[in-house]
Amino acid sequence: MSENQKNILDYETVALSDDDTGVIIIDQTKLPGKTEIIKLETAKEIWDAIYLLQVRGAPAIGVAAASGIYVLAKALLKEIPEDDYQAFYAKFTEYKEYLDSARPTAVNLSWALSRMDAVCRAAHEEGRTVAEIVEILGKEARQIKEEDIRVCRAIGEYGLSLVKPGDGILTHCNAGQLATCKYGTATAPIYLGQERGYNFKVFADETRPLLQGARLTSYELHSAGVDVTLICDNMSAMVMKNGWVNAVFVGCDRVAANGDTANKIGTSVVATVAKRYGVPFYVCAPTSTIDFNTPTGDEIRIEQRPAGEVTEMWYKERMAPEGVKVFNPAFDVTDHELITAIVTEHGIARAPFTESLRALQNTK
Repeated sequence: MSENQKNILDYETVALSDDDTGVIIIDQTKLPGKTEIIKLETAKEIWDAIYLLQVRGAPAIGVAAASGIYVLAKALLKEIPEDDYQAFYAKFTEYKEYLDSARPTAVNLSWALSRMDAVCRAAHEEGRTVAEIVEILGKEARQIKEEDIRVCRAIGEYGLSLVKPGDGILTHCNAGQLATCKYGTATAPIYLGQERGYNFKVFADETRPLLQGARLTSYELHSAGVDVTLICDNMSAMVMKNGWVNAVFVGCDRVAANGDTANKIGTSVVATVAKRYGVPFYVCAPTSTIDFNTPTGDEIRIEQRPAGEVTEMWYKERMAPEGVKVFNPAFDVTDHELITAIVTEHGIARAPFTESLRALQNTK
């Protein structure tokens, strides 16, 4: 298949280079106007890609982090003697903590890095050399990616059981293939339904201020032949009141133990509107996003983004007065009482979430 014949779904969101010296990603800040594939080789390049949203979406961030820490560990083989584990692990830990600082809200970032760290320490305890440890890290990074694909498909199957052919579905931000390695989370039921002739009618919120719904979700769904309509964020109430929406599917960056969820800013507004109009509100979340160490959404640290994303980005000229104060949280927390169900790869959790989420976690 030539580059001219490819659509956006034919590209891998995150991949290792053929020689394992870099992480290959689609630069999502350039979409939909330009499909630019970039290679990340240094710690700063990987950190920047995560922070600047060149790679984004909780699952994709986790895969990128796991692949990234492996690439950095492999590069250390040129600097550190094979028998000097202490020097290797000290630098590995430095990279781990640095990458983990890129984005604080999405739990998959710290989850993936902690998993790679555990593999590294376990291999050392088994008496493996540094070179062998690096090889094991590479296998683990690839395993995390393969798991993501299986998880998203399973979420899609469970999500599809909640809707019927011809339904209208609303989604917010981008929890699609561009946020994962395949299928997406919130879009997984849509893609599986598309394969099976469900003919869903999808409404995609534009998702201010970074327009992930406009630039990414509507782009990838349209490329897949899905009947998708782009709407501004403040139009969700109208389409729900009109009876055009039978279900809302959104993604998630962190689930608290009580079922509160952190997702892209504006998600809680959609949930509130859905509650008003009696539309089921479903959160699609891999179990890796469930954080039982966070009791409620009040404890979730919300990332604050630069003011320029609101006042200047996407405009030829600044559209707000100089000096005006700007509040730009990347995420908000949706109260568990507004959530109809949380769809995971192990099943569907319903209230009381403190019990149902634990039960699903225990099926792993």
